Amino acid sequence: MSQTIEELRERYGPRYRWRVLFSLMIGSMAAILASTIVNVAVPDLSAHFGLGQERAQWVSTAFMLAMTLSMLATPWLLLRFGLRDTYAGAVLLLLVGGVVGGFSINYPMLISMRVMEGLAAGILQPIPAIYILRVFDRSEHGRAMGIFGFGVVLAPAIGPSVGGFLVEEFGWRSIFFVVVPFCLLALFLVRKLLPKISTMAGDAQTLDWRGLLLASIGVVMLLNGMVSLQKDTWTGVALLLAGLMTLALFIWHQMRTPHPLVAMRVFRYRQFSTATCVAFIYGIALFGSTYMLPVYTQMALNYSPSHAGLVILPAGIVLALVMPLAGKMVDYYAPYLLVALGIALIGLSFVLMSTGKPGTGYVALMVWAIIGRIGLGFVLPALSVGSMRGVDPTLIAHGTSTINFVRQLGGAIGVSMVGIVLEWRLAAHHTALGDAGGNPADRIKAFDETFLLLAAICAIAVLLAWRMRPAPEPE
Repeated sequence: MSQTIEELRERYGPRYRWRVLFSLMIGSMAAILASTIVNVAVPDLSAHFGLGQERAQWVSTAFMLAMTLSMLATPWLLLRFGLRDTYAGAVLLLLVGGVVGGFSINYPMLISMRVMEGLAAGILQPIPAIYILRVFDRSEHGRAMGIFGFGVVLAPAIGPSVGGFLVEEFGWRSIFFVVVPFCLLALFLVRKLLPKISTMAGDAQTLDWRGLLLASIGVVMLLNGMVSLQKDTWTGVALLLAGLMTLALFIWHQMRTPHPLVAMRVFRYRQFSTATCVAFIYGIALFGSTYMLPVYTQMALNYSPSHAGLVILPAGIVLALVMPLAGKMVDYYAPYLLVALGIALIGLSFVLMSTGKPGTGYVALMVWAIIGRIGLGFVLPALSVGSMRGVDPTLIAHGTSTINFVRQLGGAIGVSMVGIVLEWRLAAHHTALGDAGGNPADRIKAFDETFLLLAAICAIAVLLAWRMRPAPEPE
């Protein structure tokens, strides 16, 4: 059996590279579906397990948290086990999480499987780009990335719609099984098409397990502290302070260890450090809204799961179409301008969502969601390029992984924060999710106020985006 890229190219011919791209796309789509499709089922999960809002949001937060932390260990895994084995192992982990998660008999079992899926998704994220750079010629890198991005972006667009129909017809368990055919196909294609021998294997340095442990403890305490604020203020504050202190210790450790998880030198570049702040806030807004919109349409506007999923479908398709255009615009316009414009559009979408009333039309919700996804399409390529311009080439790999880590950390915090603020506003209006006897208008007010918070966060990110301009060259 062929083991190297050259031998596989000879066996499958000039179309080999596109087969590899398809294989990578299938695995990545499975991970993204696992991330987004469950949001449509949150109301059903809450009813089945008797969960309040503060516990229900952990179905998404646990995934985001695990995904964020596993990204820190991914470079070491790639060096230790190679590209193919790491990719196959992550897909297998995702498959187990989906199957066992679908048969969950209690809430802890469900959360454990969401953590397993999140770990797999974090490991999978950087691998396709590495393979594309190795398999495709330099002149085809942009085209391959664009096609891969189109397919991957389409997954979260279709996922909630498919998930909504599955929840209605077969119950919440069915959404966990969606990843099974994707994972099985990906494993088959990996064994057939991806080279077993990788030049990355065998070059691993010692894993900074102390840094990984500090980051894990710090983030978990931070998120638990946010959740605890609702019921026990002093415990919440104590956990928040302990989490922040642990993360500060993690940063100090990264500055001193010879093989850090995060190369702190990259923060010396102003545009990168500013872009990191933007990525963090952007993650809060993006993932917070991705969690809240399906819950809003079902629990406040009384849409069925299938109709809730369809609200997002046109927006996702528009995003897939905007991405290639926005990527080309980065070559002609300053990235910080495109980032500021994109986040402003996302913020406008939240402002429009905050005007929702019991009689808000279905088409209006679609249009508001489309505006936000257009903004998202402008932000993604411009933020990646703008943050790296002027950075030492030896630090680009560290910088890219750091930006992804910070964005995912913002996402994990965003999902948790949105759940907490929503619970607070529901209590302020003397109502709750699933409160059949409550006033629907009061529930909608709570959601509207939470959308306004996300809009305010976007306004801060717009101001920061203007500082992404590279510092002038010294004369």
